[in-house]
Formats: sequence, structure tokens, C-alpha cells
Amino acid sequence: MDTVQTLVSGFSLDLGPLKEPLGFIRVLEWVFTIFAFATTGGYSGKTQFKVNCSTSEVNVEPVFGYPFRLSAYPYKTPLCNGGEAVDTYLQGDFSSSAEFFVCVGVFGFLYCTATLILYLGYQNVYRQTSRGPIVDLVVTAAFAVLWLVSSSAWGKGLTDVKWATNPEHLVENCKDVCSPGDFPSMGRLNASVIFGFLNLILWAGNCWFIYKETPFHKDPSPPATMEEGGPPTS
Repeated sequence: MDTVQTLVSGFSLDLGPLKEPLGFIRVLEWVFTIFAFATTGGYSGKTQFKVNCSTSEVNVEPVFGYPFRLSAYPYKTPLCNGGEAVDTYLQGDFSSSAEFFVCVGVFGFLYCTATLILYLGYQNVYRQTSRGPIVDLVVTAAFAVLWLVSSSAWGKGLTDVKWATNPEHLVENCKDVCSPGDFPSMGRLNASVIFGFLNLILWAGNCWFIYKETPFHKDPSPPATMEEGGPPTS
């Protein structure tokens, strides 16, 4: 209880840091991080192909979505001999790269939220010692690396998802009676990869501005001193 009271009493809202690169870029990170994991985590789509029997034409629409364990999505494939439709499954499990990407996004969002509260409400605490900027620099650099790894992995995973759900690929085993239909809409997932690499640029670039807050950064223009040789003038 005392700790809560101390935190509340020490809170002093100051929007000044938002006018500086340190705070402004952190807000951009907060926004683009939300876009990155939201465009991936909430995705649901479908692919399509047609089964052309002598008496009828049937549209088959396999459905898939996050986390892209495609083998967990069965769909019914009709038989032209009049038999009962059989369960068929999409092939591939691309959940590891997708979940890793979303995990980095969620934790990045939480870290941005925490540091924005620190910048805007506890600026005196942040700059009171060198520990705050140093920890901030290390964590921000770590997130930059995580964005690089997760965005690259998810970019490769998305390529595999596109191949596994390509209607032309799905009809390879029944070319005599099947024809490809509409391709699944992947614009949202393409945007998620773009947001991932934009986050990489933002987090990596922000390291410089955080570095300037640490004691490692030296002022390139030292204070002026009295010229050597000759007494001071009044």
C-alpha cells in the first residue's frame, strides 16, 4: 500500500518528452507494434477450388487462420462417383514463426506502454540515475534484434502459407476433375511483415536517442575555457 501511494504521489504528467525524439519515436513504436501483431493475430481467410463432376460443379472453400496450423483445418472434398465426401486437410504447420512474431509484438507493446508512463509521469526518476537510460538502451536494442529475427522468420512463414493455400497447388492431385478458384486474400498478412520491418527500423533508430541519455555519450562540444597564455581581461 505504501508503495502504491509513493508511486501515485511521485507521478507528475509532463508531455514535454513527446516533443523530443525519445518520446515521439516511442509513441510511433507503440502504434506500429499494435498494427504488427493485430494484423497477424486476428487473421482468418479461405482459399477455393472447384470440383467439376459430369453432373455438377462444387465449390470447395478450405478455411484457415492464425496461428496457421493448417493441418487443423479439415474440409470436405466431394467424390464424383456419388460417394460420401471425404475429409481433406491443408498441409503444413507454420505456427512457430507466426506466434513468435505476435509474441514479440505483444511484449513490445507492453514495454512501450511502461516506458511511456515512465517518460511522461516519472521523468525525474528516469533521469535521476544512469541506470534507467542504460536499461532502456539494452532492452530497446534487444527488441530491435527480436524484430529482425521475428520479421524475417514470419516473412518466410508467410511465403510457405501462400504456397500451401495456393489453389493451383491444392488441385495437383485431382487435375482431371478439379480447377483452381480464387486465391486467398493475403494483403493483411503482407502488411504485418511490412509493419515488422518498420518496427525494426524504429527500435534500432531509437537506440541512438536513448544512447544520448546515457553516461556513455560524451558532449562533442566541451565548455569554452580561458585562452592559454595571457592574463584574463576585465
